[in-house]
Amino acid sequence: MRKKLAAGNWKMNGLRASLSEVEALIAAHPSPSCEVLLCPPATLIAAMAQAADGKIFVGAQDCHMAGSGAHTGDISAAMIADAGAGHAILGHSERRADHGEDDAMVRAKTEAALSGGLVAVVCVGETEAQRDAGETLDVIDSQLTGSLPDHATAANTVIAYEPVWAIGTGRTPTLEQIAEVHDFMRKTLTARFGAEADGMRLLYGGSVKPSNAAEIFATSNVDGALVGGASLKAADFGAIIAALDAA
Repeated sequence: MRKKLAAGNWKMNGLRASLSEVEALIAAHPSPSCEVLLCPPATLIAAMAQAADGKIFVGAQDCHMAGSGAHTGDISAAMIADAGAGHAILGHSERRADHGEDDAMVRAKTEAALSGGLVAVVCVGETEAQRDAGETLDVIDSQLTGSLPDHATAANTVIAYEPVWAIGTGRTPTLEQIAEVHDFMRKTLTARFGAEADGMRLLYGGSVKPSNAAEIFATSNVDGALVGGASLKAADFGAIIAALDAA
């Protein structure tokens, strides 16, 4: 039985005052049946981990492939863990687009995260042009193959499907489109990892909000969500958590 996961990606948002939202979230949902993960900017990881007090998981939004060295502005898996986080989002479409990260780099970062004891949340997803060209499943297959190391397991790896054209746009794929991709991912992972793939959690991300969460969570092979803007406010993210608990 796969444990449901509600993950929030704060992206480049949040100051120390924003931690009041974490406290409000924990107060409103003290013991959800699903796991809850928040990934704030690096500046807030330590403070959020302290505020979370073990009641929710805290993660980073990236992880460098090297353990240390001359990499100004980057943070390693050991630094992330030392700050109190246990997860790292890797290969998000914004990193792939804005920083030129290809599958090989995402794989190297994932290997570093796993070696450092972090749970990797590896993102895949197609652009609007790729969707319109009928290339969605080919893109997902290529990204899964190229981004995941061979020693990925259900315990250390989560996959998040985020159609690039649905992130922050308010547009959401149909439930049939979400199911098609999630079912395909399960089949593809099973072909590579065997029975281990049965336990790998598959998250949907892309304009998830309280109004559409329940129907998304009822969709085949959707084990939770990677939420962007709606994770910044306790009321919105709390409603998504409640929908996942009820799924």
